[in-house]
Amino acid sequence: MAFIVGITGGIGSGKSAVTDRLIARGITVVDADRVAREVVEPGTPALAQIVDHFGQDILTETGTLDRSQLRAIVFSDETQRKVLEGITHPAIQRAIGEQLEAAEGPYTILSSPLLLEGQQRQWVDWVVVVDVPEAAQLERTMIRDNNDEILVRNIMAAQLPRHARLAQADQVIDNGGSIADLERAVNALHEDLLQRALNQQY
Repeated sequence: MAFIVGITGGIGSGKSAVTDRLIARGITVVDADRVAREVVEPGTPALAQIVDHFGQDILTETGTLDRSQLRAIVFSDETQRKVLEGITHPAIQRAIGEQLEAAEGPYTILSSPLLLEGQQRQWVDWVVVVDVPEAAQLERTMIRDNNDEILVRNIMAAQLPRHARLAQADQVIDNGGSIADLERAVNALHEDLLQRALNQQY
């Protein structure tokens, strides 16, 4: 398996802004958020289990998962969040493992908000944390997702604290500056990861 780099960060930190730029450089990115959506598409066993527990009201008129309604439920009730994780996490883990195994290129990215909370950490050789102040996380997420402050704070509280993420980072990307600053940081990151991957091979 190739050199695998985990990229994580709190909600609203800009993980996608970093990984999009790496994709543009030809790097394969396995996105845990995307996988999480795929495993609950209509017809999947995970969606059937979610409906069994949360009821038909958790579906939209077209039969897809109403993610905003489910988010509001599970981030206001930890017991319900644990139930949801018990349903989805095994399916997500299997799919991520398969995609990492199939990936090609000098190195592969695993982008995941839960990289450091559970078993996903064991898959990666190097951890990159995309970091912004918590006030910026809050503001960006409220604007991006049109969510109220209480919901966003509940989501942030359910994630690993910022100081704990930073303590486990091998490398930190500060995304609190301009787009140009981010471009420079990603360029430097890419060159560094290419070299690390090369060193691992020999």
